[in-house]
Amino acid sequence: MSETTADTHTGMDLADTRRRLKAIFMGSVGNLVEWYDFYAYTAFALYFAPHFFPSHDPVVQQLNAATLFAAGFIVRPIGGWLFGHIADRYGRRLSLTISVLMMCFGSLIIALTPTYATIGFAAPALLALARIIEGLSLGGEYGASATYLTEIADPNHRGFYSSFQYVTLIGGQLTAIVVLLLLQNVFLTHEQLVAWGWRIPFVIGALLAITAMFMRRHMHETESFVEASKTKKRESSLRGLLKYPREVAIVVGLTAGGTAAFYTFTTYMQTFVKQTVGLSDITTTYVIAGSLIFASILQPIYGAISDRIGRKPLLIFFGVAGSLLTVPILTMLSQTKSPWMAFLLISGAWIFVAGYTSINAVVKAELFPTAIRATGIAVPYAVTVSIFGGTAPAIALFFKQQGHEQWFFYYLAGVIFLSLLVYATMRDTKHESAMHRHE
Repeated sequence: MSETTADTHTGMDLADTRRRLKAIFMGSVGNLVEWYDFYAYTAFALYFAPHFFPSHDPVVQQLNAATLFAAGFIVRPIGGWLFGHIADRYGRRLSLTISVLMMCFGSLIIALTPTYATIGFAAPALLALARIIEGLSLGGEYGASATYLTEIADPNHRGFYSSFQYVTLIGGQLTAIVVLLLLQNVFLTHEQLVAWGWRIPFVIGALLAITAMFMRRHMHETESFVEASKTKKRESSLRGLLKYPREVAIVVGLTAGGTAAFYTFTTYMQTFVKQTVGLSDITTTYVIAGSLIFASILQPIYGAISDRIGRKPLLIFFGVAGSLLTVPILTMLSQTKSPWMAFLLISGAWIFVAGYTSINAVVKAELFPTAIRATGIAVPYAVTVSIFGGTAPAIALFFKQQGHEQWFFYYLAGVIFLSLLVYATMRDTKHESAMHRHE
């Protein structure tokens, strides 16, 4: 190969890499904004719950808030079907653009809704409406973004590139917590934050969502979708999904334990560390923020490892470690009063939880051909998350209210073990991928 030809080839490779990185950045930023909006609800629930759910018992207030959090997950399968259909029929870019716009509307409703003292039961009703809109949005966001990030990546680095879905997903919650820290320590007093300051993050989220929407309008469509669009066959997305019952069952099985663990060590930890461990509001925020930074760092590392050794070993690592270590970690966490020990224990859990979170998107994408990929990822995933993920905080708080908080520890370990059975028997999608199939 001549020097000129080599330089040209290198230039083309660099241009292709830049194009992929730009597309992944735009897709990931939108994903971060969506999850920031969604998680702002959890990060600020300690402040706004008394305004919407009048009660003298703070556990009851948090249980009501967690129940609405779960309600947002109930509609996620509908969002998964709707936006999965749009992504498979009309393009990944359009689906991602509409979903982030819906998230903007949900955030605005929360920001502007009067309190229970002003409009009575209409206040929690409007809050529920906002969560439903956000749930529909997220139901489609996961499948469309997992599909987009996986398809836009080069074949040898799919695990690494797709891991940024959970970097930004965790980053969304981390951003919400950073906003909370700034409001707690810099801009507002505690009284101001309780009275009206909790509305600020939802206004910020709505503005960020509008920005992400305009960014996504200029994203490149994936080559896989363009190739699949050349076929004339038109079929209902759900009818097409019925042709892949084994793959659907695998998505359900591999998701159950992972999503329960993920929402336990992200969403529920804010309440758990505050109420069970007994740390102050600000200390709790620091502990959770630190553990999320650690979790974010793990995602691309594990994703890159999966590109070398395969997806299955990481899933099995999560399943075995999660089954054996979840109860001891949560038990020790419930008994400690040290913020440093709380941070170390939660970070220790992330060492095995990341075995699922870092690669679950690429595993699901590699199960389905292009024409049904977004729907195949989104619908069974959303159903499973609604059952096992969104309900995790509510189940944990229910057991706590009944005086048997430790029962949740065993529940979580059991769900992870059920997923381990799937990991042990499924094929390794890195070596047997459907990414090249466009039917």
